[in-house]
Amino acid sequence: MSGRGTWRDKRIGVLMGGTSHEREVSLESGAAVLGALRRKGYDAVAIDVGTDLPAVLARTPIDAAFIALHGRLGEDGRLQGFLEISGIPYTGSGVQASAVAMDKLITKRLLVSHDLPTPEFWVVTSPEEVVALLARRDHPLVVKPVYEGSTLGITVVRKAAEVEEAMRAALTFGRRVFIEEFIHGREITCGVLNGDPLPLVEIRTPGGFYDYQAKYQSARTEYLTPAPLSDALRREVQGACAKAAVALGCRGGVRVDVMVDTADNYYLLEVNTVPGMTSHSLLPKAAAAIDIGFDDLVEMILDGIPQQRD
Repeated sequence: MSGRGTWRDKRIGVLMGGTSHEREVSLESGAAVLGALRRKGYDAVAIDVGTDLPAVLARTPIDAAFIALHGRLGEDGRLQGFLEISGIPYTGSGVQASAVAMDKLITKRLLVSHDLPTPEFWVVTSPEEVVALLARRDHPLVVKPVYEGSTLGITVVRKAAEVEEAMRAALTFGRRVFIEEFIHGREITCGVLNGDPLPLVEIRTPGGFYDYQAKYQSARTEYLTPAPLSDALRREVQGACAKAAVALGCRGGVRVDVMVDTADNYYLLEVNTVPGMTSHSLLPKAAAAIDIGFDDLVEMILDGIPQQRD
């Protein structure tokens, strides 16, 4: 399977790196995308994004941008806005969808407004509020920064003594923190490619939590593709994830993170508008399950660039 090759005669800039906490992952994603485009015969160049990006693009003009920049700047709408102003078409979601998806609180509120299930959540300003919540719950709580990806700054707390450190960890990544009900169950992810849901992937980690190390450093993390769910549940989760991508206005390659509890209830956690494209990444694993190879996946994402932006 292959894309249309719309951009084959154009120069493609692969935007990677950046200054966020996900820089190293972004460089790995970018290198993989660059290699795929070159194997496909594209004139592709690597661009490590920094504050000098306007000058870099002036020296190295490009016809389109493949965004492989994770975290802040790459996923929050700012880079997309710059490319819009510069008249450079780019992969993935637009300014508004990128900004919305990067804000986990706005994302959750949109999910709720579209009747999509998501874990219960609370906005907090102090450790004392978290301790009070914990005392009233039968389940652990998850402390999360409102912004950030790759599970950075996220802590599962089970007792009051863990709360203060969890808050400190979350506040390292921004001034806003929220609390989410911890869902006991299976971690599932659903890729959505140009509007179509891909096979579900179940993630099984030795420590039971898919943190940064499990994502990018552990050889013991298992990926079951397709996820061993009933056909009815699989279809329902895929439909919900595709609906979530539409609700946020996403385009291109998107990944929706999901939890399925022991009673087969599912909960959408967040939407990632620039999914990883590394050897451990989930979107390529899902695409491979329906015989879309990595190089073809990259080309399909590139061909998903709309001819006219909103």
